[in-house]
Amino acid sequence: MVNHAQRAGSWGPRAGGRQRHAVVIGGSLAGLLTAHVLAEHADKVTVIERDRFPDGPEPRAGVPQGRHAHVLLEGGQVALDSLLPGFMAELRAAGAPQVGMPADMVAWSGGTWFRRTEPTTYIYTGSRAQLEHLVRERVLANPVITAVQSTEAVGLVGDASRVRGVLLRDRGAAGDRETRSLEADLVVDAAGRGSRTSQWLSALGAEPPAEETIDTGLAYTSRIYRNTSDHLGSEALAYWFYPNPSQVYGGGVLPLEDGSHLVIFSGLRGQEPPTDEDGFTAYAERFPHPLVHEWLHGAKPQTPPYGFRSTANIRRRYDRPGRRPAGLLVTGDALCTFNPIYGQGMTVAALAALALRDTLADPRRTPTTARAQRAIFQASRQAWDISAGADRNMPGATGSAVATRAVDRPVSWYLGRLQERYPADPAVVGPAFRSVLTLSAPFSSLFAPEVVRAVLLGPVGETPVSPPMRRERTGS
Repeated sequence: MVNHAQRAGSWGPRAGGRQRHAVVIGGSLAGLLTAHVLAEHADKVTVIERDRFPDGPEPRAGVPQGRHAHVLLEGGQVALDSLLPGFMAELRAAGAPQVGMPADMVAWSGGTWFRRTEPTTYIYTGSRAQLEHLVRERVLANPVITAVQSTEAVGLVGDASRVRGVLLRDRGAAGDRETRSLEADLVVDAAGRGSRTSQWLSALGAEPPAEETIDTGLAYTSRIYRNTSDHLGSEALAYWFYPNPSQVYGGGVLPLEDGSHLVIFSGLRGQEPPTDEDGFTAYAERFPHPLVHEWLHGAKPQTPPYGFRSTANIRRRYDRPGRRPAGLLVTGDALCTFNPIYGQGMTVAALAALALRDTLADPRRTPTTARAQRAIFQASRQAWDISAGADRNMPGATGSAVATRAVDRPVSWYLGRLQERYPADPAVVGPAFRSVLTLSAPFSSLFAPEVVRAVLLGPVGETPVSPPMRRERTGS
C-alpha cells in the first residue's frame, strides 16, 4: 500500500527550495479554477487543453453539452466570488440573467404548480460559454499560468508510488503525433467525462478506483429561440417542468444573456426528444400543460435543435484507500459527473476548487494528495446525493448504485413529505429545500426543528390550479 501521509509535492505555502510545477489536464471550468488555486502554491502551472480556446464567449469544442442549459446555483456563486473576487459583478455586468426562485419562474412538479412568492435564492441562466470565457480571462491573465492548446494528455509519467509528469501528443493531422513527456510535481486530471486516468493508473501498476453508476438513459435536446410574444417578460423569466417517476418529461424555457431563450426538453430511454424541427416542437405536447408548446408557436428559432445523450451519474472513488500514487489529483467531471438536467456541474467545479484551496492553505495539516482528494470528493457529495437520489427512483434506471438501502427508507419517507409541502410553503420548507438544492446549505438544514415541525405536523398548503403567470405580491 502507498503511504498516503507522503506529501503531495509540499503543496502548502511556498517555503523556498526548487521550483514547483503543476500540470492541469483540461481547460474546463474545473481545470481553470484548479489552476488558479495552484498558482498560489506553484512557481509554474501548465493547463493542457486538447482543443483551442475560442477568442470570445463561444461554445468550446471540448464541451459537448455546451450548447445546452447551464445554471449557476447559489453555492457556485458564493464559491466563485471567493475564488475570483468580484466575479459575480462581472457576470451581471455581462448581462447574465438572474432568475429569482420561486418568484421569476412558472414551475410545475409532481402535479403541482409552485406559488410564485418572494425569492429566497437566485440562479444564473446565461450560457456556459459566457461564464467560462469570463473565468478564462481572469485565470489566464496570471503570469504563473500557461495554457498549452491543441495538445492531449495520453498517459502519466511515474510509477505506482508517485506521478512525476504527463505524456503529451499534439492534435491535428498536420501535428507531430509522437509523444513527449512533461515533468510535474503535481498532475491534476480535470479532463471531464472522458477521463482516462483509471486506465493510466493500471498502466503504471497502480489500482484504479471503483466506479458507482446510475443511468436513466435520459437524453435532452435544446434549441435557442427569439421570443416574439408577451408570454415571457417581467412577470415570468422562465418556465420549467420537473420530471418525476410518474411524469418523466422535463425541461422548459430559460433566458440567455442576449435576450434570447433556450428551450430544453428531456426524456428517458426510449422516449428521447428528437432533433428534427417538427419533432422538437411536437415533443412539447407531452408536458402536462401546453404553455411551452403555445410559447414555441410565438417564438422564432435561432439555431437547429442539438441533442445530448451522455447523462449517466458516474462517481469514481479516488477518495478511498488503494494502491495509487502521490502527486495525482482528480477533479470535476473526471471525478464525479452528474445527470446534467439538475444543473450542478459548474457549481460543483467551483466548490471543489474552493475545497482544494482551503486544504492547501490549512496550516494545521500536511497537504497530502490523499487529504486533498478527500476534500475535493466531499465538495461533490451533496450534489451526488441529490442527483443520484432522484435518478435511482426513475423508471428503468440501471447501474451499480441503483439499489436503495434499508437505512435510507426513513429519510426517503421524510423527503417525500417535504417535497409535498415545498411548492406551497414560502416561509419554512420552501427556503430550506431550495438552499439544499442550490448547494448553499447542508442536508442537515432540512432537519432543523422548525422544518421538521412543518414537515411532520403541518398541512400540505394550497397551490395554484393553473400556471401562475404573475408573481404573488407581498401581503397577497
